[in-house]
Amino acid sequence: MQTASPSVLRRTLTATAVAGGTAALMLAGMTGASAHVGVTPDKTTANSYSLLTFGIPHGCGESATTKVTITLPAELNDAQPTVNPSWTAAKVTEQLAEPKKLPDGTSITKRTRQIVYTAKTPLEPALRDALVLSVKLPDAAGKTLFFPTLQNCEAGQTDWSELPAEGQDPHSLKAPAPSVTVTAAAAAADGHGAHAASTPDTTPETVQAAAVNDGGAQARSWAGLVAGVGGLALGGLALVRNRGNTPAPVRVPAPTSGRNAGPNSGPKE
Repeated sequence: MQTASPSVLRRTLTATAVAGGTAALMLAGMTGASAHVGVTPDKTTANSYSLLTFGIPHGCGESATTKVTITLPAELNDAQPTVNPSWTAAKVTEQLAEPKKLPDGTSITKRTRQIVYTAKTPLEPALRDALVLSVKLPDAAGKTLFFPTLQNCEAGQTDWSELPAEGQDPHSLKAPAPSVTVTAAAAAADGHGAHAASTPDTTPETVQAAAVNDGGAQARSWAGLVAGVGGLALGGLALVRNRGNTPAPVRVPAPTSGRNAGPNSGPKE
């Protein structure tokens, strides 16, 4: 039986190792990305209404989450919490030092500073949930809004309030504050097109359901990735085995002419 050449074996094992390493890095990245409280907006256009979905991951270590306090940036005057049957929601307001004039000409003397969600039943660390706020984004394209979030648990708490320095990657922080960057309104040649683009099917219920189901989609992605790497490894081993089992070619000798056979010899009638 002919064995696989060292170069073939080396190439196969190298490809499998690279695929495995890539999968490990991807899994680590996915785990890190889902480990902290984050916010996903359905819109980021300046001066528009947006649904902000805050994903609540595992608790404080192995302790269940009991309360989540979201602090609004100074650029926002109010936020409307979406009903979540597993939580109660309350607004915390603050008195302004002086009246604040709004773009419509009116003035306010107080604003909503925080939204406090309290769990009716502690959220187990193995589960996740989504909390949705409706806000009107300021007319400030390019501005990044930070939402410091305090996660209280049955034992301990996690304060997601770290702000990145100029040019720093927020993902490098241990407990980054959720953030949304306001974008400029896209120029539209047709008003009907702009209206259609600004009215997607993003009701609070669908946004919240999508955020909650994201955990299941992520689990399926992990399983698919692992299965793909496993298949690549098995394929590599099968390639080596098939190369090892390929029989050596058999050389058939050319027929020799008889002693008395001539070029025109053949059966006589």
